[in-house]
Amino acid sequence: GWWEGGGGGVGRGCCKDIRSLLRRRPTGPERKNYLVSATLSHRVLELAYEHMNDTQKVEVEPEKVTADLVQQTMFHVSNDEKLPLLVGLMRAHEPFRTLVFINTKRGAEEVEAALKANGLDAATLSGDVPQNKRERLLEDFKEGKLPVLVATDVAARGLHIPAVSHVINFDLPQDPEDYVHRIGRTARAGAKGDAISLCCETWGYSLPEIEAYIGHKIEAGGDITDFLPDDYIKPAPIPRKPRG
Repeated sequence: GWWEGGGGGVGRGCCKDIRSLLRRRPTGPERKNYLVSATLSHRVLELAYEHMNDTQKVEVEPEKVTADLVQQTMFHVSNDEKLPLLVGLMRAHEPFRTLVFINTKRGAEEVEAALKANGLDAATLSGDVPQNKRERLLEDFKEGKLPVLVATDVAARGLHIPAVSHVINFDLPQDPEDYVHRIGRTARAGAKGDAISLCCETWGYSLPEIEAYIGHKIEAGGDITDFLPDDYIKPAPIPRKPRG
């Protein structure tokens, strides 16, 4: 048998139901049980020892919130300078596979347009990209044919892409957990990686929560004027689609 439950859930009323089920199961060596729980409170352990013989307790140590091999840096920047700074950072680091995370689809389109206008090949991955196009973009990115993938948070979880050199948070996420998921796309399988975040006027309010969640301050990346390009080309405005 196998039963699963959070420690709080079991303690709040599931014990009676589990006991009823176990009484209907075979006894002794004819039965094997596994109890899986996110927490092991007194109530959960009491239930386990009551119905299990030769009990073995297995615990998995929690992972660190962020990986040691991710170099995290932060640049404080005005909204008007964000796109030029992104272009300058891309040129300075010459990353091979870069994920640029944006909070909105509209923002992703603007970033893609700015990168292309300044000679950097990029494509956008968002929630409404058709599956066949999504698969093609991911394959091109994995093979190095597409150096920059601009993504909303719908693409932050579940992506298994080897050798991502840089993750750039063009927008700081509103949820601290999303910051961890984003930067976790790099520094995989023992490799090193860089996570660069831009703290702007619009999304900077989430920085204190992010730093509290990861347990440390994010190191300052330096003077942004060192990275602002003199030849930045402002892309043409993206027309807004009519509503309805």
